Amino acid sequence: MDTQSLWYLENIDVNGIFCPQKLGRGDMDNHPHRQYAKGEYIYLQEDEADKIFFLTEGRVKIGTTDAASGKEITKAILGKGEVFGELAAMGEGKRRDYACTMEPTTVCILSAEDMQSLMRERSGLNLFLMRLISSRVLELEQRLTSLVFKDSRTRVMEYLYHLGQTKGRAIGFEVLVNNFLNQEEIAQLTATSRQTVNTALNDLRDKKILKFDRRRLLIHDMERLKGEIKGA
Repeated sequence: MDTQSLWYLENIDVNGIFCPQKLGRGDMDNHPHRQYAKGEYIYLQEDEADKIFFLTEGRVKIGTTDAASGKEITKAILGKGEVFGELAAMGEGKRRDYACTMEPTTVCILSAEDMQSLMRERSGLNLFLMRLISSRVLELEQRLTSLVFKDSRTRVMEYLYHLGQTKGRAIGFEVLVNNFLNQEEIAQLTATSRQTVNTALNDLRDKKILKFDRRRLLIHDMERLKGEIKGA
């Protein structure tokens, strides 16, 4: 399923809930916007989980730091139109991860109390949040399985295929992914090295399976990419 379609499950326009743009009614007073510079933390692990965020501009990295070793794990990189911090609405007391901006970012903020009130009024919103949470849990489980059983090159190719499936837009027989991640970001998400990502991307480009630049990824043939994964 295209990730963007999640925001309209059960006919719920989440953009309308967070950013109604109805100044005359005072909606913006209830849903404040906040701007962050690159590298700022929106929240940290162990912070109070009392707000939910909607990305209107920019990108945010969701990650976890192990207190004992200091090692970090990148759980997700989110872009415009995505929701995060959603567990606050489900009763999470303290944050289990952190959210850090990767570029100048603007978020729209809704308190957990307000979201819970909306959930009581609109049963479809409960379904939206459950599907959002379950989709992210499933994605993390798939990444863990890949980390345990697949080599680094295969993990990179699987991630590219996943991007095409979830965030790609069909253009004829090709799939276009805008706002493509840089190689270091892909390495973080696949627990590989930047060199491995670079080698895999260049190999797939040489085989004319895809092409890429800093802004976008164009997959010429999803089936061929899938075949590369199976043959790895």
